[in-house]
Amino acid sequence: MTNSAKYFLLDVFTKNMFGGNQLAVFPEGQYVKEELMRKIARELQLSETVFIQDPVNQDSNFSMRIFTPTMELPTAGHPTIGSAFYMVRHIEVKDDDVKLNLLIDQKVGTIKAAVDLNNGVPMFTNMIQPLPEFGKTYDNRAELAKMLNLETNDLMDLPIQTVSCGVEYVIIPVKDLKSVQEINFNTQIWESLKNKLGIKFVYAFTMASETEGCHVHGRMFAPEAGIIEDAATGSANGPLGCYIYNYDLMPKTNNVIDFVSEQGFEIGRPSYLHITITGNGSEITEVKVGGECVLVGQGELFLYS
Repeated sequence: MTNSAKYFLLDVFTKNMFGGNQLAVFPEGQYVKEELMRKIARELQLSETVFIQDPVNQDSNFSMRIFTPTMELPTAGHPTIGSAFYMVRHIEVKDDDVKLNLLIDQKVGTIKAAVDLNNGVPMFTNMIQPLPEFGKTYDNRAELAKMLNLETNDLMDLPIQTVSCGVEYVIIPVKDLKSVQEINFNTQIWESLKNKLGIKFVYAFTMASETEGCHVHGRMFAPEAGIIEDAATGSANGPLGCYIYNYDLMPKTNNVIDFVSEQGFEIGRPSYLHITITGNGSEITEVKVGGECVLVGQGELFLYS
C-alpha cells in the first residue's frame, strides 16, 4: 500500500469554477484499500469521491468505485462525467480527434461515455445510463408533501413514483418554481418514512426554470448518503428524463426529448445537466446525461497502514 495518494478536484455540470457539483478523483485508486476509500470519502465530505482502478473487462478503459460520505454507489452521474473528463489526460488522443469514446466499469456494469474534444482538450462529456425501471407509486401524497414543507395542492396531479437508471429515486412533481425554491426538507419526517416506504433518495422538480435555455428546475435530497442536498445529480436526472418522457410532460420530436435541467441554485452551486431520452413509442431505448466540467485543483492525502 502506498503511503500517500494524490487526488484532483473538479466541479461537474458547470463551466464556471465553484459552480456545479464537487468531485474528488483519485487516479491511482487501485493502491488504496477499500476500508481507506470509505474513510477518505468521509474525511473529504464531498457528495462523491471516486477511486480509479484498472479495468475489469478487457475492452474497458478503466474502472471506478464511487463513495458518498456514508456508502458506496453502484453508479452515479457527476462522478462518471467528471472521471471521464479527467481521465482523458491519461489516454492518448490526437490533436484532430473530436470525440473520445470510453467504456467505464462500475458496480452496475460497464457504462459508455463520450468526451468531446477541441485540440485534445476535453469540452463536454456524455454518459449512457442503464435503461429505466419504473417502480412503485405512492398514495401518501400529504406526508410526502409535508416532508418537503409543502402542501398537497403544491404537487402536480401526476404520480409520485420511484424510477431507477442504476440508482432508485422517488420522483416528486411540483406545480411551480416558487414551491420548489421554498422546499425545506424535513429529515424527521423522512426518517419516519424511509423504512416504511423504502425511500432513500428524493428528487423534486418542476417544469419551469430560473435560467433562460433551461426547461426543468430540480432539487435532490439524500440524507441516507450523508448528503442533505446535492448540487447536481446525474443519476437522478436520467430517471427524471424518463419520467418526463413517460408522462408526456414535454413534446417529443421523432420519439426524442432533449432538455436542460438546472439544479443546485438553492445551495449556491448552479448546475446544468443536458438530458436526452430516446424512445420507440412508449418504450425508452436510450438515456443520455451530459455536461461540462472544470478542473479546480489537486491535493495529497497521507495514508498509513
